Amino acid sequence: MIIDKLSGSRVHFEVTVTPDKFEHALDHAFEEVIQKVEIKGFRKGKAPRNIYEAKYGVESLYEEAIQHALQETYYETVTEHQIDVVSQPKIDMDVAKVKRGTEFTYAVTVAVKPEVTLGEYLGLEITAESEDVTDAEIDSEITKDLERHAEMVLKEAGELADGNTAVFDFVGSIDGVPFPGGTAENYELVIGSNQFIPGFEAQMLGMTPETEKEIVVTFPEDYHEKSLANKEATFHVNLHEIKERVIPTLSDDFVKELNLEGITSVDLYKKDVYDRLKKAKIRTNENHIRNTVVEKAAVNATFDLPEEMIHEEVGRMDENNKRQIKQYNLDFDLYLQYLNKTKEAYEQELHENAVKVLRQQLVIEAIGQAEKIEADPDEIEQKYGEIAEQYQNQNISLDQVKQAIPESAIKDEVVYKKAIDLLVEKAKITR
Repeated sequence: MIIDKLSGSRVHFEVTVTPDKFEHALDHAFEEVIQKVEIKGFRKGKAPRNIYEAKYGVESLYEEAIQHALQETYYETVTEHQIDVVSQPKIDMDVAKVKRGTEFTYAVTVAVKPEVTLGEYLGLEITAESEDVTDAEIDSEITKDLERHAEMVLKEAGELADGNTAVFDFVGSIDGVPFPGGTAENYELVIGSNQFIPGFEAQMLGMTPETEKEIVVTFPEDYHEKSLANKEATFHVNLHEIKERVIPTLSDDFVKELNLEGITSVDLYKKDVYDRLKKAKIRTNENHIRNTVVEKAAVNATFDLPEEMIHEEVGRMDENNKRQIKQYNLDFDLYLQYLNKTKEAYEQELHENAVKVLRQQLVIEAIGQAEKIEADPDEIEQKYGEIAEQYQNQNISLDQVKQAIPESAIKDEVVYKKAIDLLVEKAKITR
């Protein structure tokens, strides 16, 4: 069989369906069709083949038979000739020429896994990120810890200021008429958080408890509630309380309240903060090096990435994103507004990410093949063990993991990691 290579990582070939193959397909079609047909004198699905064909003609089975014959012979062909397809095939055939007892052919065009031409991938020059921990970074982390343990207390005196939490009632109206969703009691709002309509929080500054004020704002033109967009609204505000965050002072007592094992003083706490930041920087730098060698190896390689693969990966990424958005009870359009992205920009970003991911995957796989990297039994068993450990809280056993994940997938994952390990090992890293 001749397999013609086309541009864009596609191939074209023809498949012949023999009379015997088509007869077998007709048998299959009859078994499917007869279950839906009632013939007088026979129970449904029990009429003999000759009776059925005498009444309806063998041609009535052709549509089902052709579908079965194409499916069977297509998969036989791609398996026999080791055609690594990555898309649904495009079939071209003249159905009018199909006739019982004669062979017929059909043409197939299908996208295949690209043939990767590797460029430079060993000895790549990489600049590592700094793993030094500065005093400023330690101070910043301590400040975050202190702020996380801040307490909200009533502000005994003074006016509402930026960073304070206001507890208030409000009634919103447009042209003197209250609108749905514009009323609340004992609402808590952090001033300066910009959670409300632009200008609302700024007009509350300077208020004191048990005072009232009229606040006039205009809803943004792109406001998610279209009926309010670009309209001027008046809010009658009644401020009840002002709360302020009180941040604790760094002391041995504060450190002890953190309940960190073996850490009972400020000095020990600062050492712990340093150690945590150092480990995080080392981990971040390792990821930076691994990601960079993969990116460079992918850029240096050449191959045509079929649009079908990109389309499938875009769909997978989109589905995953929308599943996560749904878990947070967010509307997709509202999610895009939060990101300040149009649907077109979101889709373009997905496309770019899909191309990047696919190129990197294919290049690393090609490097694994070029370097004849293999996964030995111990590595496969270790990987299975790591996966089982991740699910130990769900009472999933190692045997269950092995049944769920084929060994070939584990082998691919082990080889993939070892290929990246090789790139890192051979890289020229400037630290």
